[in-house]
Amino acid sequence: MDKLTLNCVIVDDSKLQRLSVVRLIEEHPSLKLLAEFNNALDARRELSKNKVDLVFLDIEMPVLSGFEMIDGLVHKPQIIFITGKTQYAYKAFDYNAVDYLHKPVTKERFKIAVDKAISNYKIKNEIFLENEDYIFVKSDLQKRKVFLDELLYIEALGDYVKLITKRESIIVLSTLKFFEEDLPENRFLRVHKSYIVNLEKINQYNSKRIEIGKNEIPLSRNRKKNLVEALEKLNHESEQEV
Repeated sequence: MDKLTLNCVIVDDSKLQRLSVVRLIEEHPSLKLLAEFNNALDARRELSKNKVDLVFLDIEMPVLSGFEMIDGLVHKPQIIFITGKTQYAYKAFDYNAVDYLHKPVTKERFKIAVDKAISNYKIKNEIFLENEDYIFVKSDLQKRKVFLDELLYIEALGDYVKLITKRESIIVLSTLKFFEEDLPENRFLRVHKSYIVNLEKINQYNSKRIEIGKNEIPLSRNRKKNLVEALEKLNHESEQEV
């Protein structure tokens, strides 16, 4: 099963400090660096256009400070402040910062901060993979247990996803990417920008669609090869178990 990955960016006017944080990010298995910025203005433009899970942010920068950058965002990602000054710590937590790291940052201290961000992300999405048999999801203000053997496919619906099981449909506030990363990769596969399917439930397929029971799911042309390989691997594993 793939680990949860947070997409992150670095905002710091010091090239040396950015390089230091880049190394820490590259060494962490749950982080993916999307971009680095030497000023808050460019970073704010990028964050207004693209979804980012976590920002490693300096505070004192020319033109626009780290605090001012956050004030200008409509959708605020998680923030870990990394700065050489200690006097902003209390203000940082007024901004709901995940953590406040003082330069130079050690690998151990960096990991503690990132672990907090990962935990926050999971709590916010209200999705917890307990083992390979079932998951808990939050729907209608209640946590629901969904057995993976009963889960047929998942469909993206804007800011929500719809889980289709043998018995019902469940609407969850989450992203398809979250499920793609957390579900067992040997049993579930993303076959379209809006669909993940349970490989074990596929009845048949062609170059354009997949049939699961009475349901037809579109198959992206560039994902057909992945589907064929995944099904061959699944069949091979099943034969070995017999």
